[in-house]
Amino acid sequence: MDTPTARDLGGYGERLACRYLVEVGYTIVTRNWRCARGELDVVAVVPGVLVFCEVKTRSSERFGAPFEAVTWRKLGRLRTLAGIWLDSLADGERPPGDQRLDVISILKPPTGRVRLEHLMGVS
Repeated sequence: MDTPTARDLGGYGERLACRYLVEVGYTIVTRNWRCARGELDVVAVVPGVLVFCEVKTRSSERFGAPFEAVTWRKLGRLRTLAGIWLDSLADGERPPGDQRLDVISILKPPTGRVRLEHLMGVS
């Protein structure tokens, strides 16, 4: 059996995060939006709020919980990307309401249960 790559693990985490978000009432607007400055993992809407969601997936906590990889520097980059994404929308496409940055942290160990944590309004 092949060992999953970091890309495989990340893809798994993003699929799981989207499934979770839909199950709890979010609508996925886009996934893996890219520009020259970086990537937004998931953009979703829950009534009244546009959510930019960073997904971090790890197979162990050897180097800390997945959400700990989202540093203040990474948050700054995500805010910049959110602004670029909003600016890229045509007139009238911008969802109304507030905006928020969330982190979904997924721990998928080689054996045992997968753990998902949703941190809302990360600043």
